[in-house]
Amino acid sequence: MHEQDIAQAIPILQKELERREWPIVSQLAKDRSQPFLILISTLLSLRTKDEVTAQATEKLFSLARTPAEMLGLSPEMIEQAIYPVGFYHNKARTIIAVSRELIDRHHSQVPDTMEQLLALPGVGRKTANLVLILGFDKEGICVDTHVHRISNRWGYVRTKTPEQTEFALREKLPRQYWKEINTLMVAFGRRTCLPVSPLCSGCPLRGYCDRVGVKRSR
Repeated sequence: MHEQDIAQAIPILQKELERREWPIVSQLAKDRSQPFLILISTLLSLRTKDEVTAQATEKLFSLARTPAEMLGLSPEMIEQAIYPVGFYHNKARTIIAVSRELIDRHHSQVPDTMEQLLALPGVGRKTANLVLILGFDKEGICVDTHVHRISNRWGYVRTKTPEQTEFALREKLPRQYWKEINTLMVAFGRRTCLPVSPLCSGCPLRGYCDRVGVKRSR
């Protein structure tokens, strides 16, 4: 994909999103008064399919929606609510640690800076960027496995890790697309640009994609 092609690719992804179910974290962002829910759901989504994350967040948030309410739950109750998300034992402990940190250091509020978010237990750049974008409408680029895979498959960037992809996109991607690129690519990556055997024959972006690393497709 040539650099100038991104201006044609993004509107296509936007149209595709209209036909898809939005990622669960993006759905929660429709109410920007709840950055805590966005933070917790993003932590749950790590290495977990979106439909599993959706079920886990619904169960958990029916029990607790604030840091104080989370600390009122036992680790076992949190584990039962979020099962079967990946690493649910560890994630239950992280949720408790994050909730305690927010109460002790941030007056029960989710901080709105990258530095403060990265200081929270279990929070990396992907989570921090997504919270800033969806929770506070601040600028950022959230790079998960979908964004990393697709932007490299296009040939738009050539990087080895999601963190490298984030900084490469910060240099190359027009700022007007930063906030939405994750939502667009997650939806597209779940249904069309699959990790293995992507649906290239019916892909609306096949004319722009270099298909880097694609050995088998449908």
